[in-house]
Amino acid sequence: MGCTLLNYNHLLIIVVFFVRSYCDEALKKVGIAKSIKQINHSYTSKVGSIRGMHYQHLPQAEIKMVRCIAGEIFDVAIDLRKGSDTFLQWHGEYLSAGDFKMIIIPEGFAHGFQATKENTEIFYPSTASYNPKLESGILFNDKSIGIEWPLQVTDVSDKDLSHEAITKEFKGVVI
Repeated sequence: MGCTLLNYNHLLIIVVFFVRSYCDEALKKVGIAKSIKQINHSYTSKVGSIRGMHYQHLPQAEIKMVRCIAGEIFDVAIDLRKGSDTFLQWHGEYLSAGDFKMIIIPEGFAHGFQATKENTEIFYPSTASYNPKLESGILFNDKSIGIEWPLQVTDVSDKDLSHEAITKEFKGVVI
């Protein structure tokens, strides 16, 4: 529990909050029983920057639990699971430091985000360690996916620009 006391000319302001960032019992109730293998902390300074869309293949497929701890992001997941009813559909959510929301990205989903405020940080535990040999990605502006990014894109890494668009041959990932 954090407690901050601010004193402005005899006006006393007390700020108190508590956030549970991880609870294995709560996750088990929604069908997630894997343990955390890695915890990532990402910083993006520029509004409009995009990171993603990343995923890993088996045996390093991962579940990510994403929370914004500074600034704000538009967080996106694309279902890449072979045979899924929502195959190649995307979903986006705004996450901000003040809302304390967390989005869980299941195995078999590509993940990425756009910073919608300056100096944005995200914190995300995952159930698999990073393995560059099993990493893959989808191009963030793939027309066949059609993600509606909320802001003009200002920055994308060379690595993320190198991801290819989905082809007809792509049948999905096996989980």
